[in-house]
Parts: sequence; C-alpha cells; structure tokens
Amino acid sequence: MFEYSRRILWTILCLFFAQTAPLYCCAYAEAEQIVSFATSEREPYIGVNLPDHGYVCELVTEAFQRAGYRVNITFYPWARAVRNVQKGTQDGLLPVYYDDALTGEFAFSDPFPGGKIGLLKRKSTPAEYVVPPDTHQTEALRYLQSYVFGVVRGSVNTPEFDAADFLKKDMVTTDMQNVLKLFKGRVDFVVIDKYTAADLMVNKLPHTIGQLEFMNPPLAEKSFHIAFSKNSPGYQQRLADFNRGLREMIADQKVEKILYKHGLLETAANTQKEKKIIRIGTVDNPEMMIMQRLSKEYETLHPDVKLEWKTLDENILRLRLLSDLAISDGQFDIMTIGIYETPIWAKNGWLVPLSTLPEKYDLPDVLHSVRDGVSYNGVAHALPFYAESIMTFYRKDLFAQAGLTMPEMPTYADIKRFAAAIHNPERGVYGMCLRGKPGWGENMAYVSTLVNTYGGRWFDQKWNPTIKTQEWRDALTLYTDLARYSPPTTPNNGFTENLTLFANGHCGIWIDATVAAGVLFDPRKSQVSASLGFASAPIGAVSKDSPWLWIWALAIPVSSKVPDEALKFITWATSKDYINLVAQREGWVAVPPGTRHSTYLNPAYRAAAPFSEFVFNAIRNADITHPSVQPVPYIGIQYVGIPEFPAIGTQIGQKIAWLLTGDVSVEQTLTECQRIASDQMRASGYIKE
Repeated sequence: MFEYSRRILWTILCLFFAQTAPLYCCAYAEAEQIVSFATSEREPYIGVNLPDHGYVCELVTEAFQRAGYRVNITFYPWARAVRNVQKGTQDGLLPVYYDDALTGEFAFSDPFPGGKIGLLKRKSTPAEYVVPPDTHQTEALRYLQSYVFGVVRGSVNTPEFDAADFLKKDMVTTDMQNVLKLFKGRVDFVVIDKYTAADLMVNKLPHTIGQLEFMNPPLAEKSFHIAFSKNSPGYQQRLADFNRGLREMIADQKVEKILYKHGLLETAANTQKEKKIIRIGTVDNPEMMIMQRLSKEYETLHPDVKLEWKTLDENILRLRLLSDLAISDGQFDIMTIGIYETPIWAKNGWLVPLSTLPEKYDLPDVLHSVRDGVSYNGVAHALPFYAESIMTFYRKDLFAQAGLTMPEMPTYADIKRFAAAIHNPERGVYGMCLRGKPGWGENMAYVSTLVNTYGGRWFDQKWNPTIKTQEWRDALTLYTDLARYSPPTTPNNGFTENLTLFANGHCGIWIDATVAAGVLFDPRKSQVSASLGFASAPIGAVSKDSPWLWIWALAIPVSSKVPDEALKFITWATSKDYINLVAQREGWVAVPPGTRHSTYLNPAYRAAAPFSEFVFNAIRNADITHPSVQPVPYIGIQYVGIPEFPAIGTQIGQKIAWLLTGDVSVEQTLTECQRIASDQMRASGYIKE
C-alpha cells in the first residue's frame, strides 16, 4: 500500500523506496511558469519505468499545462523528497493521502482518483466478510479477530482499522515483506492497495500469482492529492490553478481517459439488466482495432449482448491481465493472450477449456503449429485470432538509390552495412527501425532472437542464467550499433510505434513481426506500399536463424461471469466467417493472418498478399522447442516458457532500454541483467544454493 502517515512522512517511508537518483519527467517546454514536485516510485500510479511515468504524472502535468505551467516531477528516495520540500527546493509532494495532522505544513489539492485499500489473503483461507466492511467496518473486522494481519509499520489505512486494537497486527517495513509473509502462511491477511499488491506479485513475486486474492469490497477507496508546502512562495495561486485544471479535466473526461490509458479505469457495474455484458481486454494493434469496429455486427446479431472493451498498450494489457489473475479480481470475461500464456495459465487452471466447439468452426482448418500453441494436454484453451513470425521489411527504392541488393537470407553484418548506407536523418529517413520500448514482449522479443542467432540462450540445462556470456555480449553490441541508425525515440518505440514510422516512410529497414505486412502492403495505410520488399530475418554468428512464433488468441478466464456468451463471441471473432467479413470491409490484405489453411488457399488472399506464402511457411516451420544451437530446458524463441519470465523479461527489458541511452555500458548491463535473472530464479526455487 502507500505508506503515508504522520511519522512516515519524515522517517519510515524512506526504507520502502529504492530510487537513488532524481529523474525529471513530464515537462512542456513551451510554458513559462515552472512548478516542481518531489516523488518516489509508487507503481502502478507513478514510476520512472511506467509509460509517461504513470497516471499521476500525466494527470498533474495536464492540469498544470492548462494553466500555462511547465511541470518538473523528480524521483528521489522518499526521505530526500521530503527534505527537498522542507528546504524549499521543490514546491510539494505527490501523490499523497489527505491527513488533517499535516495541514499546518501542507496545503492539499482537490482529490483525484487514488487506490483501493483492502485485505489480501490466501485463497485457501476460509474467511469472508459477515457484514459489509465499507459500511460496518469495525463490526466486520471483529468477525476476523482470530486471524493475524500483516501491516506496514506506521501506515495510515482506515480510521476503523488503525483503531482496531482488538486485532493481532504483525508489523513490517514494506509491502513486499507483507506479501511474502502472507504467501508463506506467517500472516492471514495483509492490508494493502489492490493494484500495488497485484503489480508487486507480477513484477517481483511471480511465484505467488494464483495463490492470493483481494477481498471485495475494499476497506476504503482513498483519493490522491498534491501536498503543496506552505513555505513555497506563491503556493496558493499554484494550488488554485491546479484545482481549476483538474476540474476542467474531470468535466471533459480527460481524467477518465488517462486512467483508461494506464489500465486503471475499472468497469462500472452493469446497469443494463436486460443485456449481458462481456468485458474484453485486448491490445491496441491494427488487427484488434478492426475486430472492435466490426464487433458492432456481432452486437446487431445478438441484441441481448453488450461488449465492453479495454484496448490497451501491449505492456499495460499484459500487466493488467496478469495482475487481474494475481489477486483474482475478475475484471475480464475475455482476455487477449499469447502462445506464452496459454499453456501456463491453462495448467494453473485459470482458463476455461474449449473442448466443445461447433462443427462449423472447423478446428482442423487451423494450422497445426497454431492449434498446438493454444492447447494444453490436447485441449484448446484459447482460440487463435492471428499468428505471426518475424521477417525483414525494407524500402526497395532506397536500396536501388544506394545500389544495394537485399539477400533472401541476410546476415546481421549485411543489415548493419545497409542501414549505414541508407541512413539520412536530415531528410527524415533512418537506416532502420528498432524495438527499444522496454517489455518482455517488446524489446526483449527482438533481443531474444538476436541472442539466439548469436548462439546464446537465457538459461543452461540447470536453469542458471547465461546472460553474462560472450553470445549476449555480441548480440547487445550489435543492438547498440544498429541503434545508431535508428530514430532518437528508439528507447520508447515498440511494435506499434515502429509500424507507424515505417508506414510513413521514416525507416529503411525494419525487422519485426510478419503481421505488419498487412498494413505495410495496404496503400490506404502505408506510404511505402509500392516500394516495400521483404526477406527472411537475419542470421548472426551461427547459421541457425531465429524465426519466432507468436499467436494472439482469445481466452476465457474461469472468473468470467458470462462464460457461455464469451465463448460464442470468441468463436465468431476467430471464425472463417469473420475472416470473410474483414475481407469484405477492409480488403483481403487486412484479414487476420497465420491461423487457417483456408485463408492461404484462397486465391483472393494470395493475390492481395504477396507475402502470404513466406509467412505461411515461417509459421508452419517455427520450432519453439529448439530456440538456440545450445541445449535449453525451456520452450520459446522470443520468450521463455516459465511463469517467472514476465517479471525477469520486464526488468531486463528496462535495463536494455537504458543501454540505448548511452549512459551505461554493455558490460554494466550484462552484469545487472545476470543479477536480476539469478535473484528471481533463486527466489522461485530453480537454483538451489
């Protein structure tokens, strides 16, 4: 939870936060007035590694921008943040909870959405609320007084809980300690912010996922505030200006839009009792956006159904889906997941098995490798929406101007030479686009293929990480070399950003998912469709290439409130009829690729998609069981098929994104990444000391 209290503001919180260096974010150079704040990492609400540094940063910046301010928000350890504000170095702290006892020193802003404080427990603990805690909290807690509660020392939770001296309270210094003690059975409940608990489990304690649950309703919903120091000159005017901007943002629904973008806007209760609500979480790529548009057709055919969509950035979607499972929150009826998640989540019993599909669905029409990828123990647990491998896209016009020829199977030495030759940033053309956005499915998907084709692997046969090795060193050295010919925004660019850059003519080479071909060859969506060429993904130091296999699929979590209706929808959205509907509305080049034999046998598709045979063969021949020339204990080419990989891959992805800034060396990055992987593998029991 967010450990704010009268004493914690000055002492205890500094133990919780680990950031050691300030980082400025959220600045608008065109504004003249400056307001500065100090903060610390409070994921998922604010953090150095969050998109736009998190929801709080984006909201505060937007509110002040409307009043003509430039905002500096700097990350420190909490004790230093407090000292800076006390000394007048910065104007205030954020985000904080309101506290009457601090009003002598701080002026609090109007409230904006914060977190839900409640009880986290093991699923095996047979406890529930006898009376509602949101209306009769003290009474509700008395029924639980035989249990032990984990509490962060000095924290402010709710007045009723903090005053409940009849409870057995076990004090610790951090939320992570609390969650670990709960997992090991040393306490029965933990008082914690709901999303803080979920993100801790996903990012730092993946071995706890599926074992714990958040009790509903929460004890309290607590709003955030900015705390302006009353020693800061002009604080009254800045406070008034922020409050005015915040009111405007509430009125024009900008606050809701920012919450939605960060995956923090929860679905409202169903007020349309005559309709069955299906809540869908999906990724914001072009194919899924088409599905969302065309789903109006489904609602027309099923007037008793209403589809509610959460269409999110890939990293945020993955985090919110897994965090939903981590605390058994039940926010989704349909989840867009991949070949990595499906077998692991099915094994854990988190997905509804799809053993009875209508004959018309024609499951044998689905490619064998794709069908296997969404199955567990021979039973489908998700239905494939599209499948992809990896290929090299390039601009034939730029190659012709430079007198270059792309081989059918280029090497990375070729790619580096080609990128240097066509690099012309003065004219807005970069040698290549490159994934740099941190994330296990973003930059690490591409980096993993580099490591594979340089002869490397993630782990040896005994699950020891093999990151600090010559193969990884060579792969990351090449990665940083290629980045010299990529846009300056590369550390923030993922698949979607690079797709836009390439389609608008700003990159000469791009090595990425084959699904992009449907957009890049479409003249309505791509400025380079007439000059687009493609080749195999390059090889590095070994002759083995690394053509990944990825499947985006639709699955139903066992927590779904409408599993039968959800099954009808995912059957429709992945059917041959849906593919034909996309062809009618968007053209054959835009249909979801990679899943069905019938698509690749269709002459209309083959004529519209010159890449079709290449993609079909790449998907059919991808071998996820042998990603490296060295033996490995895992499956997966651009991922590792173990539950801990999102936590490991996300943290390492952040380190490698930082490498592209030039502030750290390859050797420093390898050392830190080796430590991250080793620590997690020990914590999860793979490595025995």
